[in-house]
Amino acid sequence: MTEYRTEIEQRSEIGTEPELHEPEALARLQLERLQWTVHHAYENVPVYRRTFAEHGVHPDDIRTLDDVQKLPFTTKADLRESYPFGMFAVPLPEVRRVHASSGTTGRPTVVGYTEGDLDRWGDLVARSLHAAGIRAGMKVHNAYGYGLFTGGLGAHAGIERLGATAIPVSGGQTARQVQLITDFEPDAILCTPSYLLTIADAMEAAGIDPTTTSLRVAVLGAEPWTNEMRREIERRLNIDAVDIYGLSEVMGPGVASESVLTKDGPHIWEDHFLPEIIDGDTGGRLADGELGELVFTSLTKEAFPVIRYRTRDLTRLLPGTTYPALRRMEKITGRNDDMIILRGVNLFPTQIEELVMGIETLTPHFVLELHRVGQLDTMTVRIERHPSLSAEECEAAAAVLTHRIKMHIGTSVDVEVEEPGTLPRSEGKYKRVYDLR
Repeated sequence: MTEYRTEIEQRSEIGTEPELHEPEALARLQLERLQWTVHHAYENVPVYRRTFAEHGVHPDDIRTLDDVQKLPFTTKADLRESYPFGMFAVPLPEVRRVHASSGTTGRPTVVGYTEGDLDRWGDLVARSLHAAGIRAGMKVHNAYGYGLFTGGLGAHAGIERLGATAIPVSGGQTARQVQLITDFEPDAILCTPSYLLTIADAMEAAGIDPTTTSLRVAVLGAEPWTNEMRREIERRLNIDAVDIYGLSEVMGPGVASESVLTKDGPHIWEDHFLPEIIDGDTGGRLADGELGELVFTSLTKEAFPVIRYRTRDLTRLLPGTTYPALRRMEKITGRNDDMIILRGVNLFPTQIEELVMGIETLTPHFVLELHRVGQLDTMTVRIERHPSLSAEECEAAAAVLTHRIKMHIGTSVDVEVEEPGTLPRSEGKYKRVYDLR
């Protein structure tokens, strides 16, 4: 796709704001916006008035960007305890839209947007898509789910704001996705990385070579994925695969995005979001380059400002490349709450994914099942084989994966190679771990 990347190197008005390229201008803007946000949250959200008082801090104490460390963290528990609208900083008549998480592990987290919030969200998603290589006039197949999930509608607004043509397919109905890609010939697709592989499988099952479609770029997010997964997607579909990052509590998609020219980690739009990396156990701030938990303070949100929100995502902050003033975040390696502790060894599903991608006879379709046998925890990796694999090759592939997990991660697991199509397919965020203990 070198020809395509060369084509989009032309600069346009999106992403060329001085603050994205001049560190001093960015810092001045961030401090001004941080001070406004802290006052706005303190004056209008009871939770923040209470927690600020408990920590002995007042908005007037924020005189530098480093002073953000004086402020208390916000967690998902705070949001759930304030359900549904207790974290809103404007009267409900000023809220133009509400989104919410699925609430599968408790009460959903509810977020709101003023008209100004929606305008800024559209601008930031447009900026993200532009960085990813999408341009005005392109057709964009949007397979993120519409509804209370922020992905579909958030991406949709950015597509239209950019001047591209939105094809609002939403998630699911994979055969229909394939048909529409064939008929409408979109230039780009937006979805989760695991679902794009599901679409590629469906193309092949329908007799369509995934490398021959009109797609040139995929903007993928909403779940952790490795660079090994990126290479597999790019190989199978002959496209550029670019990472976009966001979460509902901070805004939705468009908090950060990779550049298609470098693909070296999403640049955080720091003129709107102030990032930190902390030690997940102590809460202490870590230096750039150190791995830890990502924390965000919003700088421009009106209806739902967040102060030092603990995302639980694990990454590190790195120097900017495409946008020099902005820091990049390394691709998310996992989440604090995704970590599996197996007989004293800490591991993440993305570590298994990296090893799987290095074995050509296995597919990216796998799940991890946790069991307890007596007093001992065990894990089984159930993974699909390639259709052409013989029984002997299946046994050899399982042995290779078992050995690599033991050598690289330090724990023993069972590997079961399944028939093609046996495991559930993703139509959104892929569930990797099934705890059956």
